[in-house]
Amino acid sequence: MNKTKFKGSDVHLTGNIPASGSKAPDFTYVKEDLSEGTLHGLGNKKKVIIALPSLDTGVCQMEAKRFNKELSSRKDVVGLVVSKDLPFAMKRFCAAEGIENVQIASDFRGNFTSHYNTGMTDGPLKGLSSRAVFVLDGDNNIKHTELVGEVTEEPNYDEILRIVDSI
Repeated sequence: MNKTKFKGSDVHLTGNIPASGSKAPDFTYVKEDLSEGTLHGLGNKKKVIIALPSLDTGVCQMEAKRFNKELSSRKDVVGLVVSKDLPFAMKRFCAAEGIENVQIASDFRGNFTSHYNTGMTDGPLKGLSSRAVFVLDGDNNIKHTELVGEVTEEPNYDEILRIVDSI
């Protein structure tokens, strides 16, 4: 899977995103306090990696709010919202919206998009991450991958949450 669409037009990605059944690559991201975190540093909890272009867009905001709500009642699950947004902006959005059940992971100096190949290489959002969700078990095995076919649409929450609950 190395392409998606933006408003109906093809957008290419930097490569193939990791598939279900593979081991999740470790990556580095910037936390809200500007320290660095890593995927493997999150421990042996289940993880939902929520890659999106920018929390400055309505669809991305709805997605972050929905995962915040849905993951709040699930034990031993870490939700991680990854975008190229600066951690200041991500923190400000989460504070304003009361988002406390997912963590922010700024990729502005991290390496998520290069390790997961979610970076868009053309189109109006070139340089940002495409919309994708990865569900990992406690050993960082990818149990589900969804590259959303149209960047302006939300992922299949029901399927993602079903997978989370089945792990």
